[in-house]
This record gives sequence, C-alpha cells and structure tokens, in this order.
Amino acid sequence: MAQEIVAGDLPLKRPREEEENGVSVAMDTEGKKEPESISTVIPGWFSEISPMWPGEAHSLKVEKILFQGKSDYQNVMVFQSSTYGKVLVLDGVIQLTERDECAYQEMITHLPLCSIPNPKKVLVIGGGDGGVLREVSRHSSVEQIDICEIDKMVVEVSKQYFPDVAIGYQDPRVKLHIGDGVAFLKAVPEGTYDAVIVDSSDPIGPAQELFEKPFFESVARALRPGGVVCTQAESIWLHMHIIEDIVSNCRQIFKGSVNYAWTTVPTYPSGVIGFMLCSTEGPSVDFKHPVNPIDSNDNNISKRPLKFYNSEIHTAAFCLPSFARKVIDAKAK
Repeated sequence: MAQEIVAGDLPLKRPREEEENGVSVAMDTEGKKEPESISTVIPGWFSEISPMWPGEAHSLKVEKILFQGKSDYQNVMVFQSSTYGKVLVLDGVIQLTERDECAYQEMITHLPLCSIPNPKKVLVIGGGDGGVLREVSRHSSVEQIDICEIDKMVVEVSKQYFPDVAIGYQDPRVKLHIGDGVAFLKAVPEGTYDAVIVDSSDPIGPAQELFEKPFFESVARALRPGGVVCTQAESIWLHMHIIEDIVSNCRQIFKGSVNYAWTTVPTYPSGVIGFMLCSTEGPSVDFKHPVNPIDSNDNNISKRPLKFYNSEIHTAAFCLPSFARKVIDAKAK
C-alpha cells in the first residue's frame, strides 16, 4: 500500500560536515557519509548532486518541503521553491517544476505525435506525473492511451501536488498499468502501437533498463510499421558517451528514421535535455518536418494552450551544435 500523503512543514535538516582529504563532506544525522547520488537539502536550499554530472550542482531556494517519502523503488520529495513553483524530486534528481515542465512534456510528446498522420494507439513508459498524458490528449485522432509506471507513489504524489500536470489521468482514453515497463512491453502483441513515448529518469536505479538494447528491441516489436518512439536521451553537454550508445543501438534496431533532438529545460542539469526519435521500417517518417498539426481547438483535458511547442521549434529541435552532430553523424555510418 502506498504511503499516505500528508502536506505540512518539515524542518530543513542541516547535514553534518566533516573534512575528508581536505574536502567538506555532507554527513547524515548518524554521522554516516551520505550517498553521492542523493542530493540533500541544506538550510534553505536544494542542491542537485550526482555522479551523472560530477563537479557541478544546480540549486533552488526552498520555501517549504511539502512531502518526503520512500517508495519501493526510490526516494520521493516535493518542495515549494521560491522561483520555479513546486518541484518533484526522485532520488535527489529534479523531475519537473511547475515553471518549466512545459518545455519537456510538450516536446517529448509532440515531436513524435506530430511527425505521423493520425496516431491512434499510444503507449507511455514512465511519466508517472501525468504530463505526457496531458499532452497526448491534445490529439483527437488518438483512441487509446496506455501508461506503464513502475512507482505508484509517483502517481499519487503528482495527483495531489501537481494537479495541472496529473490532470492527464482524467482523460477517459487513459489506462494506467502499475508495473515494470520492460515486462509490459514484452507482453504486448507485435505491432500494437503507433507511438511509444519513454519518459524515463536517468539511467541509474529503476530506469537503467530503459536505456539498454533489449528494451529498444521490445519497443520496435510493439510498434506498427512506420511507428515511432521518442525516448528521453540525456544532455549533449554532459552525456555524449551515453548518447553515442543510444544512437548506436537504435541504428541497429530501427530501420526507418533515427534522429536526435533537444530542448531547453532550465532546471535540468546543463539546462538542456535530448530526445531520441526513431521509426520502424514501413511508411517513411521525416521527424524534422511535422505533418500532423495539433488540433487548433486545444482539444486536451486541461484546456491549457501550448506554452512551448510550435511547428518552428519542432524543426529547430533537430539542429545540433557541431560537436554533437559530428559524434551522432559518425554513428550513422
């Protein structure tokens, strides 16, 4: 049973600091060194610290911690920041903020769905906050939206603290499956979906399998001919080694189009995040030139107009800086 969610003030604990090789190291209340991959709240500030981006940290001023809990899979926290609204944190890593979530949710959804005509069946892996569901609901051609999220607590916390994001769950086309996305995909009949959107966290912890070759093979099997996948694919400033592996795997598996795109999200490490967009063999897909404009009547469950995505930024998202293009193009050969 998921933990009951209770809002309220929680004290900001000041971690103990001890000198280790001349460096100040955060300690927990029992004097044990805190895990390097778990960020901590020091008085008044949240700093995101991880081996995924060594030597740097991004900090937000904390007004109040609204929720802290530990699910079967990860630590979950919600806090009120002074400049970005409420913030959802999983295992010490910011997943979304109210201020800039639109740049991620809209792009990871509409880059694939606007690249194919009349998508009808869509699968979301991860994305327990519901933001991708909210964006998929803008597409009136969609008849079925399945979401497989491993952590029930993320869904419940999001519904309570981020109702404008989790409103996506109110779409009657949505069916929620709590469980492992890898296992879910293996059980899906071949050619079921027009689009699969993988809204995963970083490739450590419960999301690690979502970046590996067998997972991409399962995605390709679940897609119809000419079907598309869009998966979170890390930052060109921090993770080119990971991106190289993703591109290499996808070019072996997906026989249609394989492209890398990116967007700006201020509260993600380095301020940018990327997406891998691939299509299976079949009707050709040109991701750089959208063919399926979003319904002009804002046909989505929240009735909120788009804040970030438009057709021009869709095309621009595939323009890569020279250093990234050189590496990604090399993997195409």
